Amino acid sequence: MAATIESLLEEISGVEDPTEELKCLKTALISIPISALRDSVSGQRFNVIFSLLNSNDREQIELCVDILERILVALSPLTVSQNYRAELQGGLNHPNETVKILALTQIGRIVEHPEAATEVLNNHDILRGVINCIGEEKMAVAKQAIRSLSKLSHSKPGLDKLFQSDLLKVMKDVMAKNDIIRYRIYELVVEISSVSPISLGYCANSGLISQLLGELTGDDVLIRATAIEMVTTLAHSQHGRQYLAQQGIMDKISNMIRGAETDPFSSLYLPGLVKFFGNLAIMDSPQQVCETYPAFQNKVFEMALDPDPAMIGVALDTLGLLGTTVEGKQVLQKTGEKFRSVLLRMSKLASSGATELRVRSLDAIAQLLTLQPEQQTEDLLALTESWFKLLSDQPMDMICNISTQPFPELHCGALRIFTAIATQPWGQRLMISTPSFMEFILDRSTGQTKEAKDAKFELVGSLVSSSTAAEILGSQHYIRLKTYLREGPYYVSAVASVGTEGTD
Repeated sequence: MAATIESLLEEISGVEDPTEELKCLKTALISIPISALRDSVSGQRFNVIFSLLNSNDREQIELCVDILERILVALSPLTVSQNYRAELQGGLNHPNETVKILALTQIGRIVEHPEAATEVLNNHDILRGVINCIGEEKMAVAKQAIRSLSKLSHSKPGLDKLFQSDLLKVMKDVMAKNDIIRYRIYELVVEISSVSPISLGYCANSGLISQLLGELTGDDVLIRATAIEMVTTLAHSQHGRQYLAQQGIMDKISNMIRGAETDPFSSLYLPGLVKFFGNLAIMDSPQQVCETYPAFQNKVFEMALDPDPAMIGVALDTLGLLGTTVEGKQVLQKTGEKFRSVLLRMSKLASSGATELRVRSLDAIAQLLTLQPEQQTEDLLALTESWFKLLSDQPMDMICNISTQPFPELHCGALRIFTAIATQPWGQRLMISTPSFMEFILDRSTGQTKEAKDAKFELVGSLVSSSTAAEILGSQHYIRLKTYLREGPYYVSAVASVGTEGTD
């Protein structure tokens, strides 16, 4: 096969229009498994394919990119860096986006390889080319450039090169092009900062994080909304949260929530502020966050009762997020009547209204009601049961009605609520005392989509795994549930076909 590839390369270099020969080479390469391809292509030079990229013929360029992708992935990053450095650098400046992405992808492979990375770290022009690609119009090119630079920053030499050489000025020059590109650089900086306290230190010293934090209180509300998303991502790491706290950002965002009441444009950035604290509460402590920044919790309740669907949606997601932890459940319970009125609103939203809000309400309710077996103390079981009963005079009937509506996402949302209460003894007692409920669970004809079958299977699994289910549901139901579980989510019972004499 290596001889075939060699002869095809010779043919390609000897013809004026190499399209057919390129197609043959592509077919030949695809027929070889990647594991065997390395032996077929190592030692051969593919400069002729790279040279054919310098063309206005789109088909020719695409064939060359397909061939090079196949070849280069079979070669080690070190081989690529030693033999095709100049070609990759040329690819970064190519007018075709697929060529740029090919070069950036290979540079991403090289910088992950300790030995090969040196070849790129010592090549200032390549690194400058990668940074300039962040300023490209095509988002796919910019994303690949961000990925490659992010990988480069996983080593100290990479961090030194990016932040302690004139490449930092190249980054700042690219940033200055427009708002969109500035935020792409912020995305890169946040990604690098999240890796470790050391990488955060480099980014902070560069002044780029302070610049991002300054955008939080800028005049442009759309820029403010994007900045808060970036800062939320930075808060995902513990060292990121510590840094933000030291810079007084939590207090600043809390004050922004308070000040939002008098800003007619606050609806554009307020959801982001609430999401920031919602994520913070889950990563640190719901109680601490809600007590330290009461403006956050008050705003979530206020948004849940707001007529604006965008506000309601964020409030539902945040309440669901808080409700995933025991501490979060207790914080919500402490607010008494405030939370009860929000829960009633969630129940109304789940029963009627726009489908998207109904689904988000059902998911939030399911999260609020979920209690892992090890969390099932008497007090917490009483809490989840009281919340379930608040949903309606007949909560089981209400959720059953939602589950029978002809919308797969509502059907699955209702099943997730049943799954949440299925491991709790009070939930099992309600199930067995609701007429036809066990038949509904065991009936495979309800919910024909894959998602519905998976959701039903999860519900059955939750019941079977509970230590109290066999006693509460009765052995007959429990055995049938175990059989359902054993048969799997997509089991179809065989239907006997009856042949009639004299027919074909």
